[in-house]
Amino acid sequence: MENERACEKIFSNGDIYLGSFKGSILHGKGKYTWSEGTVYEGDWEEGKMTGKGKIIWPSQATYEGDFSGGYLHGFGTFVGSDGSMYRGSWKMNSQHGIGRKQYPNSDIYDGCWREGVREGSGRYAWSVGNVYIGNWKSGKMSGRGVMKWSNGDLFDGFWSNGLRHGSGFYRFADGSYYFGTWSKGLKDGPGTFYPAGNKHLLKLNLDGHKDKKKKQLARNSSYDSEESVIPSVKRSLSDKLSSSFRRSFSHKTTSLDDDLGCSDSMREMMTRERSCIISRSCDDGQTEFPDNRTVAYEREYMQGVLIRERIRNISKLSHKSKQRLKLAKEVKRRSCVDIFEGHKSYYLMLSLQLGIRYTVGKITPVPMREVRSSDFGEQARIRMYFPRKGSQLTPPHNSVGFYWKDYCPMVFRNLRELFKLNAADYMMSICGDDGLRELSSPGKSGSIFYLSHDDKFVIKTLKKYELKVLLKMLPHYYDHVQVHDNTLITKFFGAHRIAFRHGKKVRFVVMGNMFCTELRIHRRYDLKGSSQGRFTNKDEIDETTTLKDLDLTYEFHMDRLLHESLFRQLALDCAFLESQRIIDYSLLLGLHFRAPEHLRSLSEPSDYSLDKADTTNAVDGVISQGDLLIPPRGLILVTHEPGSVSTTPGPHIRGSTLKAYSVGNKEADLLLPGTGRLRVQLGVNMPAQANHRLTQAETDSAEVELFEVYDVVLYLGIIDILQEYNMKKKIEHACKSLKFDPMSISVVEPKLYSKRFITFLEKVFPRDP
Repeated sequence: MENERACEKIFSNGDIYLGSFKGSILHGKGKYTWSEGTVYEGDWEEGKMTGKGKIIWPSQATYEGDFSGGYLHGFGTFVGSDGSMYRGSWKMNSQHGIGRKQYPNSDIYDGCWREGVREGSGRYAWSVGNVYIGNWKSGKMSGRGVMKWSNGDLFDGFWSNGLRHGSGFYRFADGSYYFGTWSKGLKDGPGTFYPAGNKHLLKLNLDGHKDKKKKQLARNSSYDSEESVIPSVKRSLSDKLSSSFRRSFSHKTTSLDDDLGCSDSMREMMTRERSCIISRSCDDGQTEFPDNRTVAYEREYMQGVLIRERIRNISKLSHKSKQRLKLAKEVKRRSCVDIFEGHKSYYLMLSLQLGIRYTVGKITPVPMREVRSSDFGEQARIRMYFPRKGSQLTPPHNSVGFYWKDYCPMVFRNLRELFKLNAADYMMSICGDDGLRELSSPGKSGSIFYLSHDDKFVIKTLKKYELKVLLKMLPHYYDHVQVHDNTLITKFFGAHRIAFRHGKKVRFVVMGNMFCTELRIHRRYDLKGSSQGRFTNKDEIDETTTLKDLDLTYEFHMDRLLHESLFRQLALDCAFLESQRIIDYSLLLGLHFRAPEHLRSLSEPSDYSLDKADTTNAVDGVISQGDLLIPPRGLILVTHEPGSVSTTPGPHIRGSTLKAYSVGNKEADLLLPGTGRLRVQLGVNMPAQANHRLTQAETDSAEVELFEVYDVVLYLGIIDILQEYNMKKKIEHACKSLKFDPMSISVVEPKLYSKRFITFLEKVFPRDP
């Protein structure tokens, strides 16, 4: 350019520049040498490194590629002084987007990066031959993924913090399978082991291959699809990445802010690569399955310790065990876009997130004040229309246009403050990029439940009359939770309504998830104190099933002061619900079982491949057929130390620490050997001993009364509090008029209901003499 000139300039600090200037500003082509030895040669714009260039540091590390505003920004190759090499996209000096890194030890990672760490979809190949393909978070394996070890073993399922965590299956090199759940790398919960050569595995493989081929022709695979697609493309992942790089950076207008590296195409490539590794692994296994192998082993683990095993003939396997053969049944977490099987789901979830982000952001800057009577009721609301193209008040979005209504925003804002929830954390949990996932409904209400990606919040769809009950009750609920910070009643954080143009109105309530805990919940019960229809079909039970009153075969014994605190609060909460004429509520009870301490040494290690499972009756030193174990001693109550327990914000942060008789009437923490230290609160981290009376079928003897004894950690709270007594009478009348059985609906006067409810719980949690 006419204003540019080339010359050399030596700066006062010893730096030297040789190249073009625009006036007195470095602009154009040039070479800059810093006094400490760093050298950059390439493009400059307005005094900053911008365009193509190469930089060499004194350590001999180099980067060659795109720069912007003085930052490594765009596409480039970095070679470290340790011999590592990264080739891919950058954002503000950090690896961000798609990239391939070879480490000094020859490990290779191909996939997505975010701000310098592995995050998103990616493939990691260890130099020893192990390969992982799947999701990453904060540099560690998290989410759905497949790991294949060099010895031929393979795991396909869920991961967290680098360890197997959630549902999945483990395929051994000899062709045997284990379907189950894991916690922090250890088997935890029920599962089924199928020896190599099992005829049901042969049927699964043949049917699975046929289904996959059909699905591949029907539609493209998405990353979170529960059916793997056999890839027709046999190129290596690095080839795919290279072509992706060429497409992504063929134009200078590519925006790194769009996270192009973690696009749908990248996820699809990873899905196909993951499917390929499973397909190859299956092909490498046995191909001849003798028909006489019909034995399977139903097992239950606690923190890696095998508690019981039952040998079953395949022809007599229960429905739930046969379902474990199907990964689609075993792996239940899905993308929010699958909730309603199509675009409607995506629009609904996106609309909910947009609305919450808008109203929480609108109400948070308003100075805190006491709520007024005008803050309650259906008229206290924020209404807004969200057109697809955006407006002066709303952003453009990818959903369809919708109408949003936020009920009692000031009240719920104060409730969130009362429950110690930060507005930013609340929005990130619900409105973050990871979205929501659907839960199966535990009841017959027909409601749909969603769980936030961090498990802190449950979102439930409401019927119109349930929303009316909530808004009518809200002033009294607000007063009750203000006075009783240990209340067991559901914590509500927001009530909303979405209406699409010419579409159905959908009402939501946001609640705290009482099972948001680092401990795995092994059993869930919904208890009403009734026997009418309160049982679960045994063939429908799996590790996620919420059981009912008649399914509960345990009595729970706990510390004297913990017991007194529990029933004192139950009486207060039931009195409140009685005053609001609420019936049909339940106690939601979650149980975490602890493995007996004397068997901890038998636990499978969590940091390397599981050993090949034994198929004999005596497994890992534990006799099968459900034989009893000696009473455990794995829970310890110690004096509370505030600095030693977690204070992470969440649904359980509010509420006092309970006092325990066993520590001298002082506030107590629960010490879990090998796990950590937890603060004991009402309904949270409550230790107890569960006594299970064995049936005759279990003991083959009616002469001796026997009990199984377990250490358990209890999580409990009162839910389903939006059924008003008068409304239930109307429903009963409607059922009669339509000739339905009115006995299928529990209609009990509120006072009698609360009395029956507490009487039943006194049997479940008996007071020790």
